[in-house]
Amino acid sequence: MPTTLHLMCGKIASGKSSLAAKLGAVDHTIVISEDDWLNALYGEDMSSISDYVRCMAKLRKVIGPHVVSLLHANVSVVLDFQANTLESRHWMRGLLDQTSAAHQLHVLDVPDEICLMRLHARNALAEHPFAATEEQFRQVSEHFVAPSSEEGFNIVLHNADPAS
Repeated sequence: MPTTLHLMCGKIASGKSSLAAKLGAVDHTIVISEDDWLNALYGEDMSSISDYVRCMAKLRKVIGPHVVSLLHANVSVVLDFQANTLESRHWMRGLLDQTSAAHQLHVLDVPDEICLMRLHARNALAEHPFAATEEQFRQVSEHFVAPSSEEGFNIVLHNADPAS
C-alpha cells in the first residue's frame, strides 16, 4: 500500500475520530488528532470558536511540517483534523503538494440528528477532550462546506450507519 495521507471531513460527532482510529490500525500508519493536541497545548485557553481558530492556526504551523516529514519517511498519516472548510482543505492540499504521497479525503455524510445524538452520548461519557454544546454544534456547522470535485481530492464517502 502506498504512503497515504488520510483526511477527515464531517461535522462534530459524525465519527471522524472513530474512523481515524480504524484507518490508523494499519502498519506504518499513525494518527495525529487535532483534539488531543489542542487539548494538551491549549485546553484551558479554548472556550469559544474564535479561541479554537486561533489555537488551531498555531498548531498547524507545527504539525504541517511534521506531517510532511512523516510522509517523506514513508509513514502514512491519518490527519484527524477537520477538513470541513475550503481554508482547511487548502492547508491540507499544501501539505500534499510537498510530497508524492497518495491521499484520501474521507467524507462522513451523517445527518445532524445523528451527530447530535452522538454528541449528547459522547458528552455524557465525559471521555472526549471537548464537550461541545448543541449551540456550538450549530455554530460550527454553519461553516461546513462539503468538498467538490474541483478541489482535486480523492473523496471516499462514508454514509451514516443507521444502527449508530
